Amino acid sequence: MPSRRGVVLAAGGLILAVALTIAATLLPSSAPPAASAPAPAAQVETALSATSARAAVDALNARLRRLPLDHHAWAQLGAAYVQEARITSDPSLYARAQQALDRAGALAPGDPATLTGSAALAAGRHDFARAVRLARQAIDANPYGATAYGVLSDASTQLGRYDDAAKAADQMMALRPGISSYTRASYAAELRGDLTQARKLLDYALLDAYAPEDVAYARFSLGELSLHAGDLPAAAEQYQLALDVAPAFTPALAGRARAAALSGRLPQALDDYTALVARLPLPQYIIEYGEVLAAAGRDPSPQWRLLEAQRALMDAAAVKDDLTWAEFEADHGSPAKAVAHARAEYARHPNLSAADALAWALHRAGRDREALPYAVKATSTGWRNALVLRHRAAIERALGDTAAAARTTARAEAANPTFVPALPALARFS
Repeated sequence: MPSRRGVVLAAGGLILAVALTIAATLLPSSAPPAASAPAPAAQVETALSATSARAAVDALNARLRRLPLDHHAWAQLGAAYVQEARITSDPSLYARAQQALDRAGALAPGDPATLTGSAALAAGRHDFARAVRLARQAIDANPYGATAYGVLSDASTQLGRYDDAAKAADQMMALRPGISSYTRASYAAELRGDLTQARKLLDYALLDAYAPEDVAYARFSLGELSLHAGDLPAAAEQYQLALDVAPAFTPALAGRARAAALSGRLPQALDDYTALVARLPLPQYIIEYGEVLAAAGRDPSPQWRLLEAQRALMDAAAVKDDLTWAEFEADHGSPAKAVAHARAEYARHPNLSAADALAWALHRAGRDREALPYAVKATSTGWRNALVLRHRAAIERALGDTAAAARTTARAEAANPTFVPALPALARFS
């Protein structure tokens, strides 16, 4: 299911979503520690750039050459590899993360940091059921570990267990009130359609932020809320403020590119997307770039080839992401393939995004009567997502229910009056 972060690691709003939601728990507050010092897990797991992530990995490897029985360092190394995979879009690093976490688990079975790192790894691989199990085990081992509640909240959201996700976010906020917990609670409010509460919680997050990266993340989240509501000038302002304090914060660059494209400033958007995909070729970004290229009258096929290469890398690393391929095939490829991917995703993760993807794939395949129940589910929580609402309206219209289609279209226009049909990936929650 979508997550504003998330980052992050969803077109899927989900790849980035999961990555960023994990990262939100662990935003950096300082540079990575020197190789001679123990590396706190939060610092290791929250590297903002590939350079700092690699520095953390190198520091931990140096420590482990001297102290090979340090299970904390092994757990931190596993978490560092998960974070480096997110930042570099290199899913092969998950295998290294698994090896480090296995080593930590062998040295200290049941260690909560190892369990939390393993939960984050499972989430990175989109095995959200396993992520929930491991996060709960980490909480049983250490009920005061706020990060485990964050991973539990994220994974529960992906599984469509919204009450569980909200409870975990509340518990995280009680243990560690701050940017990570406020942004999660804000997202839970957004899914309920309570944008006032969502913004209030993000304002709290911004007030709590002091490190540049924390400020950038809070600004980015405020930008996302404005973007999804169709307030493009406010969104662009927040993304730029995020980049002003942390120029390396890639999600804010993606946000600025989206705001520019949706505002019709395609040359600026293309410049930003060129830099964005060169820096971090996540499938979500690649698909958005391809759509903007097409809107500008240019050939998107090089991006689709890059997307296929990324798909092969993810398959090789055992990262399951049927949602991205369901959405992409429905919008740009084969409806039959879209249905197959969407059914697989919904079977594993029956959340709002998966319901919408299955509804839209079925519609594109001409199976609107089958599609309607999934479209209804995707809009059942009060979530003000214009794309999802427009999908439902199209299905209702295809079934001849013009009155229902008109009502749903009105809801979509109220949710986001600046929706651009030619750029569907940019309307997905990133």
